[in-house]
Amino acid sequence: MASWRFEAIGTHWEIETTDALPESVTAAVSAEIQRFDREWSRFRSDSDVSRLGREGGALASTDAGPMLDAYRELSAATGGAVNPLVADSLDALGYDADYSLTAGDPVRAPDTWEQRLSWTDTGVTASTPSLLDVGALGKGRLIDLVTAVLACVPGDLVVDAGGDIRVRGSGVRIGLEHPFDPTKAIGVVEVQDQALCASAINRRAWGNGLHHVLDARTGLPVRTWAATWAWAPEAMTADAVATALFFDGGDEIAAAWGVEWARMSTDGRVQRSPGCPAELFLAAGESSPAAQN
Repeated sequence: MASWRFEAIGTHWEIETTDALPESVTAAVSAEIQRFDREWSRFRSDSDVSRLGREGGALASTDAGPMLDAYRELSAATGGAVNPLVADSLDALGYDADYSLTAGDPVRAPDTWEQRLSWTDTGVTASTPSLLDVGALGKGRLIDLVTAVLACVPGDLVVDAGGDIRVRGSGVRIGLEHPFDPTKAIGVVEVQDQALCASAINRRAWGNGLHHVLDARTGLPVRTWAATWAWAPEAMTADAVATALFFDGGDEIAAAWGVEWARMSTDGRVQRSPGCPAELFLAAGESSPAAQN
């Protein structure tokens, strides 16, 4: 397999293909990533979403409909815990555009986000200045977009963006990283013709127990679950469920969407869906000795 490695959207990417990609294809992939970043990155002052946060108004993007439709279902399933207007909550705790990592008082995300935003298949409009953060599913969406660009490439394909992966063709064996000891795995799984996305509270952590997985209703980091994994045909679906699994209702939307999953609690207990394809080294309900105290 040929491998192309690069950095984009603050993440290390690796794309593996049967044969080396021609320059025209790598240029098309780079252009698609740049477009998505220019539209949706709240860490760029010149992005469309940052302008929406300052001014309100319209953002033209064919990603708006699929992502915000999914957010509506995620919000309903989790009782409002997942919310695309969580950006100000993240900023308040220091996960801002400058990566200040200096926490202030928590800020709850507005629970009226569906009244403030309207969207179609071609864009989103904010009736008042509203800063979106699509981190609950945005990277998965971008992996799917990159995979679509590579549809013309024959043979096996692996698109890996910081450990979130979509595979076409031959299976890839992947370890499920332990959230409290990255030198260990809690299980292994073979991913074939599907996506695997994960989320963990140790991936972006700072200060006194702060991390990037927030409950929009409180503006505070979640404390019950430490890591989640989700398998689905598309990466955006897997990414969205991996986020939802940190909250009550996450397992229900996973079942509704036909997504298999596993998760580990902060005291080291493991849960899994009935059809979870992973070989886990801990039985369901068993606690890991490496769990956070």
